[in-house]
Amino acid sequence: MSVIWSAGRFSLTWQTGRPLVMGIVNTTPDSFSDGGQHNSATSAIAHAEILLKEGAAILDIGGESTRPGAQAVSADEEWARVGAVLAEVVRWNVPVSVDTMKPEVMQRALDLGVDILNDVNGFRALGALEALVHSNAGAVVMHMQGEPRTMQEAPQYTDVVGEVFGFLDARLNELSTSGVATQRVLVDPGFGFGKTQAHNVSLMQATQRFSALGAGVLVGVSRKRMIGEMTGQATPQDRVYGSVAAALYAASQGAAVLRVHDVRATCDALAVMAALNAQVPFKPV
Repeated sequence: MSVIWSAGRFSLTWQTGRPLVMGIVNTTPDSFSDGGQHNSATSAIAHAEILLKEGAAILDIGGESTRPGAQAVSADEEWARVGAVLAEVVRWNVPVSVDTMKPEVMQRALDLGVDILNDVNGFRALGALEALVHSNAGAVVMHMQGEPRTMQEAPQYTDVVGEVFGFLDARLNELSTSGVATQRVLVDPGFGFGKTQAHNVSLMQATQRFSALGAGVLVGVSRKRMIGEMTGQATPQDRVYGSVAAALYAASQGAAVLRVHDVRATCDALAVMAALNAQVPFKPV
C-alpha cells in the first residue's frame, strides 16, 4: 500500500520496503562527517546536483551542525550559509527540505519556496510551530533529549521507546490541534540525539511501532557513531557499508524516508532488495 506525504509543492509516495531517499547537503564547516566539504554555495549546489543524479528523491539542506558538542550559531550566520543554496535548488522542481530549528530561518526558507521543515527540536521553539502552521510545508518532527552541546553527556531513560513514542505522539497531537494534518508530518526518533548505543538499537528495532503513530518514520543514522560502534570504524567516511546495512533494515521495518550521505550506495542496495523480494523494481527518482 502506498502512503502519501504532503510536502509543499509535492505529494511524495512511499511504501514498505521502498522508502524515499533524502540526500544530505551540509553547508557547515563543522558537521561530524563532511564539515567543510560543501561550505560554499558553489560546492553545496554542485553536491546537490550529484545527489539528485545518484537517485535522491529529496534534498535536505542544513547550515548548523547538530553533532554532539556542537556550538550554536546565529540565525543570520545560518542563513548566510544556506540562503543562496536554497534559492537555487528550489528552482529545480525537486522536493527541498531545510534542516533547522530556528523559526527565523524556517520562515525565510518558506518564503523562498522550500517544501519541508526538518526540525531536530520538534517545533518547540517559540515561533517554529507558527511558521509551519501558516504554510503548506511538510514537516519532520524529531525527538532530542537536551540540546546538541550537552545531549550526549549522560542520556537517561526508564523506557526509551515508550518515552520517545510518547513525546512524538504529543507533538503530533499539538501539530494536529494547530491545523497541521498528520499527512504532512514524518516523525524521527532522533538517533544519537541524547541516546546511548543501547537506546539507538532499541529505537531502530521499534521502527514499526513508531509507524503506529500515523505518520511516516524518517530514519537518519548515516555514518553516525552508532554505526561506528557496530562496525569498529572510527572514521565517519569508513561507515558507508554499515550505514547501508542499517538503511536496508529500516526499509524492511517500514521506514518512509532514509536520510543519508551516500545516496548511490543506498539506492543500489534498495534496488537489489526490491528485486530479490520480487517487488516492482526500485527506480531512483
